[in-house]
Amino acid sequence: MSFAEIHPGIRYVGVNDRTTTRFEALWPLPAGVSYNAYLVVGERIALIDTVEERFGGLLLENIRREIGDRKIDYLVINHMEPDHSSSIEALRLRYPDIRLVSNAKALQMVEGFYGSKAATLEIKEGDTLDLGGLTLTFCMAPMVHWPETMVTWCPERRTLFSGDAFGTFGALNGGVTDSQLDPALYWDEMRRYYASIVGKYGSPVQKALEKVRGLDPATICSTHGPVWQAQIPQVLDLYDRMSSYRGEPGVVIAYGSMYGHTEQMAERIARHLAEAGVRRIAMHNLTYADPSYVLRDLFRYDTLVVGSPTYNGALFPPVAQLLEMVAARNIPQRNFAFFGSFCWAGCAVRNMAEFAQRMKWEPAADAVEMKQGFSDDADAACRKLAQQIAARMDKTSEK
Repeated sequence: MSFAEIHPGIRYVGVNDRTTTRFEALWPLPAGVSYNAYLVVGERIALIDTVEERFGGLLLENIRREIGDRKIDYLVINHMEPDHSSSIEALRLRYPDIRLVSNAKALQMVEGFYGSKAATLEIKEGDTLDLGGLTLTFCMAPMVHWPETMVTWCPERRTLFSGDAFGTFGALNGGVTDSQLDPALYWDEMRRYYASIVGKYGSPVQKALEKVRGLDPATICSTHGPVWQAQIPQVLDLYDRMSSYRGEPGVVIAYGSMYGHTEQMAERIARHLAEAGVRRIAMHNLTYADPSYVLRDLFRYDTLVVGSPTYNGALFPPVAQLLEMVAARNIPQRNFAFFGSFCWAGCAVRNMAEFAQRMKWEPAADAVEMKQGFSDDADAACRKLAQQIAARMDKTSEK
């Protein structure tokens, strides 16, 4: 069996990108990213998705290596985001008779993005495409995470081609399936990928999970990251937790600090949390931390503590940016506490209280507001905040 063969008739032809530094021009890629595409080979051949256009030549070479001079009859488009669709025109030049298979919204996007006049086959929920020996059935998954998104099911191989769902950041280091490489490298990157890109769409993801569980796949072929086989229960559980916004016990402390005073408060709160028995504490200095890592930890843990100095009569800008990102993801509840410092006019704590009201989050502790330098009184207030948070976490874990 070819190393690229996932099952008889199903082959991996994707590529790795180790040069792009930011996904969607936003999210860091320290370990790169993969763009996954798959061939389904029966009497006729379907390609499931393409890759980012800079890697189109590699895609075509991978296809040639797997099927030689045979033609591709169909291109199934699960998702139209350009990192998966921008090689469509290069593919059409190589295979001029290829037929594009997708739903009406996706086919409209093909025309809008690329002006393509290719032959098309519009499909709907539950439609089936017979390849001769293997079949493909199509299920809509709108807003996971674009409106045209769908997934494709091959029942003979119990294989789900899931588009961006269940994807991760991180290039594939040699292997393709989760048994050919170390899956431990990808769990945090799956959280960061979900939190950054899919995070606000919890309800559509829950609906998609119902469909996936009903299919009971033995293999999940995402468009980013490993092909999941041995780890499918863990993957589904992680997506269920994230899309239902269930955090495990732990605290994310995210703060901004200009001259170190707010940072002193953050460090003392962390120390007092540890003294109260909290073991999972993730700290982020927002001047340096990329927001995607903070969002990753927020989707994992059940408690968020934010600190900010007052800056120009408002929040410190990196703190304001983070809170706007949190609000955009529609997270229904977290244990939330906040603290701040100021020199002559305090506004940061008031603004964070307004954020809590906007989110409909009940604060888990009394806010701490410090004027000018750190003191014993400020330390006592930080201790009280930490103790209140720890008590709230204990009550939450008992439910």
